[in-house]
Order: sequence, then structure tokens, then C-alpha cells
Amino acid sequence: MQYTEVEKKFALPNPDALTTKLTELGAKPSEPTHQIDAYYNAPHRDFLAPESISEWLRIRTEARGSSINFKCWHPVDALIKTHADEYETRVEDVEAIRRLLHALDFRPLVTVDKTREEWKLPEVEVVFDHVEGAGHFVEFEFKGDATSVEDATTRLEEFISSLDVELGEPINRGYPHILLGRDH
Repeated sequence: MQYTEVEKKFALPNPDALTTKLTELGAKPSEPTHQIDAYYNAPHRDFLAPESISEWLRIRTEARGSSINFKCWHPVDALIKTHADEYETRVEDVEAIRRLLHALDFRPLVTVDKTREEWKLPEVEVVFDHVEGAGHFVEFEFKGDATSVEDATTRLEEFISSLDVELGEPINRGYPHILLGRDH
């Protein structure tokens, strides 16, 4: 399942119970990082045109380095997505990538300014995000070996349920959706 992402996201009004449970499970938080995610629209197809956005192109800058990322969420036409094809790589010269995208007529859509704290367990990564203008969230991403998207989803849902911690509402859209005022 290389290049496939399976995750679940929730609003998180109060992270204390979850951080306590993660600590009990032996997870330790990373140092919080400040990430600036710049999202772009493609000149050859409008990522915002479909009723349900399924594609994002992003440049991330943070203290530990920069990266470029493309995600295509599936099922493409569904309002609720189950997984994404994800292609990401580190970037040595982020300004060159910005200029390259501009030269190819990719246009900025929205910038997500967030602080992220990561907690790693053997099969799941839990990240706490504070997104400027949107609030607090938690993402659970399956990182173990799975035979299929369905297997990874089932195991991730079982893990979340096993925490026995009250989370906020499930969020079935990305931070750019939220900041752009899109429901899907």
C-alpha cells in the first residue's frame, strides 16, 4: 500500500483525555512544528470545479525542510472519501518549486497555517493540529502493513474505538476545504 493514505480526522475541542490515553499507550509527542501549506490549482483542470474536491497540490514549508505533495482522494466522485493516492517528496529549493509552478500557470488557492504535534505508535500516527482560522483537530493515520484499504480502515477504526476517548465530530474534508468554505 505504498503511496496510499488511510486516515480519519476529528474536531478536537479538548485534547487532554486523548493525550493522557496516548501517554498510557507509551506514545510520546514530537516537538510542535509550525507548517505553512500552500495549495495550488492546476491550469489544465480546476481542482475546485467538481462538487466534491478530490485533488490537492501542496507545497509545505517548515523548520525541518520543505516538501511537495499531490493527493487524489477516492472514491473520486464520493462526498466521503476513504483513502488517497499520495505522492510526496522533500524539496531542496522551495522557491524554485514555487517559481516552477507559477511559470506553468499553477495558481495559489489557499494557505493553511498550522501547528502540528505528532504522536507515533506501532501502526498509527496521531497528529494534533491547530489550524489558524479553523480550530483544533486530530488526525489518525494508519502506518502499519495492511492487505487493502479496507483492512487498513478497519484496523484504524478499531484502534480509534479502543481508545475509549470522546472525540469531536468526524471531519470528512481537508483543511483547505474548511478555509475555502467548501463542504466537500
